[in-house]
Amino acid sequence: MSSEAEQPYRLDGKVALVTGGASGIGAASARELSRAGAEVVIADVNLEAAEGLAGEMPRARAVRMDVTEASSIGAALDQISTLDILVNNAGIGMVGDLASTGEDDFERLMRVNVHGVYLVTRAMLPMLMMSRGCIVNIGSVAGMVGVKKRFAYCASKGAVLAMTRQIAVDYPKQIRCNCIAPGTVQTPFVEGYLEKYHKHEKEKARAELVARQPGGRMGTPEDIAGLVRYLCSREAEFINGAVLAIDGGWTAA
Repeated sequence: MSSEAEQPYRLDGKVALVTGGASGIGAASARELSRAGAEVVIADVNLEAAEGLAGEMPRARAVRMDVTEASSIGAALDQISTLDILVNNAGIGMVGDLASTGEDDFERLMRVNVHGVYLVTRAMLPMLMMSRGCIVNIGSVAGMVGVKKRFAYCASKGAVLAMTRQIAVDYPKQIRCNCIAPGTVQTPFVEGYLEKYHKHEKEKARAELVARQPGGRMGTPEDIAGLVRYLCSREAEFINGAVLAIDGGWTAA
């Protein structure tokens, strides 16, 4: 039987930071990176939840981080001495077409989903350059195709895709930057959407979400986490500036 060090996709000795790491895709990614041998810093605005998750894993710790506030990111940065992997996962959603999207709502979504990625990545860039590290941005198929009633969300995730490619172009030999574009994933994010917008017809709405994926189901956080791990590994070192859909065939149709 091979030792852990001989297994593929190992991240032993690496330090990883996951934003929005206390739940959903972020939590699954934190667990998977830890399983691969990395030391994981779980960054979340909900410090209590982040600490609870960190307590379940070896080599994990929690920091409070609001990705929309440079001062909060700076305070978290003070607790990190080296960094090899950054997973920009924190994000929010919104339902509405162009006509029904108010300016405040649009600005709030862009502040978290776009400006937050900018602030965190810019703050962590010197450490990532020093370690020749990698960035994984969690985008969405909503940045690749139009999705009904998701004007602001599509705009924000399209920006994440563009930032990914641009960073890869500017720093091709110093860091790797890739983007994962999930389809609909069964997370607290989706449950919150169903509760807010389809409280009296949840199962009907859930079936419609499932139907968007030709594979016949929603994704799981673990589906995404496995790809996060791979992109951060030595085996993926020639992948840079890529946008990888993981959507049960949605964008292939």
